[in-house]
Amino acid sequence: MVDKLVKNIAYLAVAALLLVAAFATEAAAASRAYVIPVDREIGTTSWRIMKKGMEQAMAGQTDVVVLHINTYGGAVDAADSMRTCILNCPVPVVAFIDNTAASAGALISIACDSIYMRPGSSIGAATVVDGNGNVLPDKYQSFMRSMMRATAESHGKKVVIRADGDTVEAWRRNPLTAEAMVDARTVVPGVDEDSTRVLSFTAEEAIAHGYCEGKAGSVEEVVRMRLGMGDGCQIDEYRPTAMDSVMGFLSNPAFQAILIMFIIGGIYFELQQPGLGLPTVVALLAAALYFAPLYIEGLAAGWEILAFFAGLLLILLEIFVIPGFGITGILGIVLTFGSLVMALLGNDALDFEMITTDSVMDAILIVLVGLLLGIAVVIYVSHKIGSKGIMKQSALDKEQRLEDGYIGVPTEPARYVGHCGEAYTVLRPGGKVRIDDDMLDAVSTGGFIEAGTRVRVVKYENAQLYVEPCENM
Repeated sequence: MVDKLVKNIAYLAVAALLLVAAFATEAAAASRAYVIPVDREIGTTSWRIMKKGMEQAMAGQTDVVVLHINTYGGAVDAADSMRTCILNCPVPVVAFIDNTAASAGALISIACDSIYMRPGSSIGAATVVDGNGNVLPDKYQSFMRSMMRATAESHGKKVVIRADGDTVEAWRRNPLTAEAMVDARTVVPGVDEDSTRVLSFTAEEAIAHGYCEGKAGSVEEVVRMRLGMGDGCQIDEYRPTAMDSVMGFLSNPAFQAILIMFIIGGIYFELQQPGLGLPTVVALLAAALYFAPLYIEGLAAGWEILAFFAGLLLILLEIFVIPGFGITGILGIVLTFGSLVMALLGNDALDFEMITTDSVMDAILIVLVGLLLGIAVVIYVSHKIGSKGIMKQSALDKEQRLEDGYIGVPTEPARYVGHCGEAYTVLRPGGKVRIDDDMLDAVSTGGFIEAGTRVRVVKYENAQLYVEPCENM
């Protein structure tokens, strides 16, 4: 009886183990990883690719997101947006550094939950520089240092067993090490004692100092071996399209400011040369390029575009229909400026819950820069083009100068100023006077003058002699 019971228990144990194995195999087969490439200069296009990739990954119930990184860096604002997206991702995000994660690429990598590096790759060198590679002032470096530290701190601390057996808490990724990747003056004890160079790590150094979980030769190795997701794991990848590049370029803040410049310039020159047509086409095309990508991306709503054109209409009414400058013009300016700013903010029906102060300030700065550029270009182009360029062909700008023989009004009668004569006819107040045997038209400055009265010429204005009786002189 006991033997039979033991056998039954053994059978049940084996069945349970087989069932667990079957469920484990099914779970491994159902696991999904989503790969997003970060293999170009960090900017609006890279940010768009990551955003779209994250959306698709979450829609596909992905278990882990892998960033395939190979970049020398780029714009800090785009890198910050990508960093924030990674930190807020609901599933683990893993970085695979294929070759280089420099500057903004280092910031993005450190934001990931885990980092794996190909042998021979590197991470670091996050000093902020301009387009020519010159180091920017400490104001910019300070911001980057704090962002690198905060990103490293976001991964929290871990328990470390010391040599004496005691346990202590230590940062999983030392924030001071992240700061040293920006500032050469930062010294990290036991890591980098040289205060003359910016910190960078090879794969081996990154592993030794807690900035890399291990080495791998490919994304597949990271997913199936390093993350232990097995051969049954499904690996999907976001493949950037030409539209990503186009939309990324159109969403570049510098290009948006230039578009605003063309909108302002086009409207101004159309008002200066009514019916010319070309400035209107330029302004409308610039407005379309400004709003279209924002509308497609879901940032700009239809009411914001309508508000923009309503503002322009009010401004035109103020200029051509309503005299003076009042509420119509002010409301037009507010609507036009406000719609340009609001289109850059991801709001729907005035829902400001997800909008930060920094994003509002960035949007206002972009629009203001565009407006100032537009005003500057209007002033410059009005002088250069308007006076001697293509607009000269559509405007009457001929100068009739005296040295060229042009005389607007006769100047010869001016020589009679101060001379005396007599009223040849009655002046009521106009009439004729005789001066030195010359018969001239004249106007009395004081009203009625009888014929035969002695008069004197007091001035010559607007091709007309003015006289007064001599007794009043």
